Amino acid sequence: MILHVRFRLEPTREAMLPQLVAMLGEFTPVVEAAPPDAALADVRGAVRYFGRGPAELAAVIRVRALALHGVDCVIGAGPNPMLARMAAWDAAPGTTLVVDDPEAFLRDKPVAALHGVGPATARTLCSYGLDSIGRAAAAPLAVLQRIVGARAGRELWERAQGIDRTAVVPNAASRSVAAERAFDRDELDQDRHRRALLSLAGELGARMRAEEQVCRALTLTVRYADRSATTRTRTLREPTAHTADLAGTAYAMHEALGLQRARVRGIGLRAEGLMPAGKAAHQLSLDPADDKARRIEEVADKARARFGPGAIVPGSLAA
Repeated sequence: MILHVRFRLEPTREAMLPQLVAMLGEFTPVVEAAPPDAALADVRGAVRYFGRGPAELAAVIRVRALALHGVDCVIGAGPNPMLARMAAWDAAPGTTLVVDDPEAFLRDKPVAALHGVGPATARTLCSYGLDSIGRAAAAPLAVLQRIVGARAGRELWERAQGIDRTAVVPNAASRSVAAERAFDRDELDQDRHRRALLSLAGELGARMRAEEQVCRALTLTVRYADRSATTRTRTLREPTAHTADLAGTAYAMHEALGLQRARVRGIGLRAEGLMPAGKAAHQLSLDPADDKARRIEEVADKARARFGPGAIVPGSLAA
């Protein structure tokens, strides 16, 4: 049995994730961190060792997280990582949802809720009447392969059957910083998406520069109205905390998703692979505009440190 534990961490408290992962390690050595706020735990051995079911173990984990770290969590339990993740997203705050019958759990969910099914693939499947996971599971494998391709069709068919061949791989929580913007309503406007990305890039860049850190990669998470999400990670050309570089990479990842008609509920950005800025190599630029932008950024950081984070903001965010 696999547990997916989603800790209710504010972006400013995500540095606590390694401690929370270590706490899960007291129950099982097979723990995989999923930054910025979650972890997978294979508790099959713990169930036998402690003589408790997954729901009972989850209750103990929740109490310890609250008592030792002041952090609440939601927990999903299932026979594989995919079902555990989906259960965690369906669970109410402070509860555990255990998937005992994968077929019944998946049957009526929209096909977009499956891991790996993005908005474009979901639209294609819906055009063939395969709008739910149950209908996709009932379709012949050959039909799905003709619609989305051989490899993607087989993966889709297996996941619709509740099959997930991935394993929980023990690892340590990587150092990262993250921020998220939730919209007041489901948002289709691409300009508002870009404004959120610029705001997130500015926040992450300022936090890293204040700590004299740079990041090696950027992860974009887009959450939709049906509670599904798409996550993409891109390695940067060079480690950086420069807001313009972060925003440019975020824009490129967002455009690659093709979200013209997607109803977006929230957008998150995470800077991964943090390292000291002094140890990072920087490619010298012959573009005077780049040097000017970095000098302006340095002055803006000093102004924000003295007068507050809202002292200087990009013009597109001030409108």
